[in-house]
Amino acid sequence: MELPQLIEFLKNYNGRKIRLMEVCGSHTHAIATNGIRDILSPDIELLSGPGCPVCVTPTAYIDKLIELSLQPEITVVTFGDLLRVPGSKESLNEAKGRGGSVEMVYSPMDVLTLARKNPYRKYVFAAVGFETTAPVYTLLLDNAIAQNLNNIQLLTALKTMPGAIAYLCDNGAKIDGFIAPGHVCAVTGADYFNELAKKYQIPFGVSGFAAKELVVAIYGLVQMVLNNEYQVKNFYTSVVAQGKNPIIEQQLEKYFTPADVAWRGMGIIPDSGLFLKDDYAQFDAGSRGLDVDNKKNKACRCGEILMGKAKPADCPLFGKNCTPMSPQGACMVSEEGSCFNSWRR
Repeated sequence: MELPQLIEFLKNYNGRKIRLMEVCGSHTHAIATNGIRDILSPDIELLSGPGCPVCVTPTAYIDKLIELSLQPEITVVTFGDLLRVPGSKESLNEAKGRGGSVEMVYSPMDVLTLARKNPYRKYVFAAVGFETTAPVYTLLLDNAIAQNLNNIQLLTALKTMPGAIAYLCDNGAKIDGFIAPGHVCAVTGADYFNELAKKYQIPFGVSGFAAKELVVAIYGLVQMVLNNEYQVKNFYTSVVAQGKNPIIEQQLEKYFTPADVAWRGMGIIPDSGLFLKDDYAQFDAGSRGLDVDNKKNKACRCGEILMGKAKPADCPLFGKNCTPMSPQGACMVSEEGSCFNSWRR
């Protein structure tokens, strides 16, 4: 079928109610930017799941970064979107305003240059992300070891997607199909989600990020739902391979071990994160035990939104107390956050 035919089908669909969830922040952003929801029938609902890295980072992690930044011999290094994420009392940006040492970079590898220039200062990189970014941190460690840079550490908040999806399915999230994260699958291969599809009898459609790619994947996923096809289909073949990626798996296994970790608003999810192995403990800035998730504002409903149990507009803070200029929860901080994208529409 041609693209106009796919759009016509999705717009005029009047069958059973279908709820699809994307679990990738870049998909959330692309869906909002391209107005994908506007071409869908009211009977096809798109939900934004826990796919934005900063949105699922617990407050205790932010508090730890702030604590480190205020120590005289330490500089915290991070991407820009983490600066405004609320901790239990303040954000990293606010801590920087009162003297915290914080450097914003565009690549983790920039830490190597900072560490070489200032060998007597410790640089702690805020290693937040999913399977997409975790391999980059292994390359950073490879280089730090090769260059004998002992003043680099990671504070990790690395998450893996299968554990979160299993948690959603086990805890009442009413989802008929998942738009599988294209960036993650580009690293892991599409087969990464096979076991989940079989266990929970739910289809996955791997999608790219252009408007046409999303329409094709959503159409394909709707067809899978209607035909009870519980498998993973790859609609992003130009980038994603079907099989798993053994090279990436080996690199991750070299440095990291699976662990139970906290997801903001969702609690501890078994085997859903990565910690540095004991052999590389000298590179860890204190990542374990950062499980406390005290809300800055108790009325924030980010956890329910991430699980598809509420929409951003259901939160009493949305667009009032909580805006991108004054975020009360992590879903409003990042351009990949569901609340941010709903507010912008």
